[in-house]
Amino acid sequence: MPVKNSRYPSEARTARMQTLARLPVFLSLRGKRTVVAGGTPAAAWKAELLSASGARVEVYADDICDELRQLAADPPCGAIEINYRAWNSEDFREAAIAIGAFDDEKGAAMFASSARAAGVPVNIIDKPAFCDFSFGSIVNRSPLVIGISTDGAAPVFAQAIRAKLEALLPNGFSSWAAAAARWRNAVKRSGLSFSGRRKFWQLFTARAIANPGHEPNEADFEGFIAEVAGMGELLENGSVTLVGAGPGDPELLTLRAVRALQSADVILFDDLVSYEILDFARREARKMLVGKTGFGPSCKQEDINTLMVGLAKQGKRVVRLKGGDPLIFGRAAEEIAACEKARVAVDVVPGVTAAQGAAARLGIPLTDRRRARRLQYVTGHAKDGALPGDLDWRSLADPTTTTAIYMPTRTLPTLAAKALAEGLDPQTPALAIARATRPDQVVVTAPISELPLRVAEAHLPGPVLVMLGNALGPRPAVRATPARGGQKAG
Repeated sequence: MPVKNSRYPSEARTARMQTLARLPVFLSLRGKRTVVAGGTPAAAWKAELLSASGARVEVYADDICDELRQLAADPPCGAIEINYRAWNSEDFREAAIAIGAFDDEKGAAMFASSARAAGVPVNIIDKPAFCDFSFGSIVNRSPLVIGISTDGAAPVFAQAIRAKLEALLPNGFSSWAAAAARWRNAVKRSGLSFSGRRKFWQLFTARAIANPGHEPNEADFEGFIAEVAGMGELLENGSVTLVGAGPGDPELLTLRAVRALQSADVILFDDLVSYEILDFARREARKMLVGKTGFGPSCKQEDINTLMVGLAKQGKRVVRLKGGDPLIFGRAAEEIAACEKARVAVDVVPGVTAAQGAAARLGIPLTDRRRARRLQYVTGHAKDGALPGDLDWRSLADPTTTTAIYMPTRTLPTLAAKALAEGLDPQTPALAIARATRPDQVVVTAPISELPLRVAEAHLPGPVLVMLGNALGPRPAVRATPARGGQKAG
């Protein structure tokens, strides 16, 4: 007879790519012939871009502006040749791309038609209806290059995004990207296995992000090689990383969590992880639901451990993605022990735990030098689903303590009654928060003596967290405000 509340790991289908207004591609133009029709400053800017890409640029126009003449005399890379005449259909022969600067629609249409007849992709400056491709805004940390497009709908918006990215990306990334280009062949010849080469680039990336201003040199290269070579069989076994997904809001992911998701081969995630978090993973990664929900159908922990270790033994980079923080009521100890027993490398990326996320969203401090000297996290149910028998009731009744109770829905009436019997003040401020930090977050507030009834009446969706303590109140204006569209239940 099957166990009612058991389930098995299942693979989640990767979401289909959403519709693209433009396909982002990066053309290799070094040494290739390109055509520019027009002698305006706008044409000069496009000629500069083409030259910077290493293309041979041939400009055709009767009237050439000063910027274009100066650019041709001192091009950034590829040669720029100016032809003081109008273009003709023969000029498209063996051209890689063609760009036109025309004020009138008729001239633009003729140029575009002739280019396409010759099989040459065409762009007409500021006339998207005639364009086969567009340029967008560019963030240049070459060989690291980022292109931004709004499909011509909002160029100013694209420029603003570019400015944000410019501020986020250190100039030193250019040196690291150039080093990657220099070292790629050397890494292939190093004798490292496929897993070893992948680990080399993981070390490289981590060092680049942590030290963008450092100029990478041969000592760095040798250091990465030596570190990888010293890993031995642990390297070939793959790895497991326990990653905290936070309470739900994807903006609360740490940078380390994002990097882990983007380098994972397989992601094992719980029901409590919001699907928006999975959008940060690389599309090629397998995503497997190993659902664990309170009192609902759940995968056995032994099955999860076996799957996790088995995938790592195949050389996979496995991310075990957990809601909140993996080290707080997340069974991390069992999963770490399983990895260590199997001699699989294991790492932990902490996450924002639910109590921190909920308190931050509501603007409620968890400690207060006048009212709360201590913060404690407790679980609302034991392994058998009942109220734990070893809770420290004196600490729960302590008026100077803030308590966050995880997974409390079924046991809250019993827990509150026993804490009150042990001396907890019935008027102690308390709240229950469902789906903390998510758009549909719901908050119930009441003194602890009334909270269990209010929670039962609200029929809160999971996951639910309860917090109590004098540091939480009185703040009626804050408590009455739901997060991002959630409804106040009481």
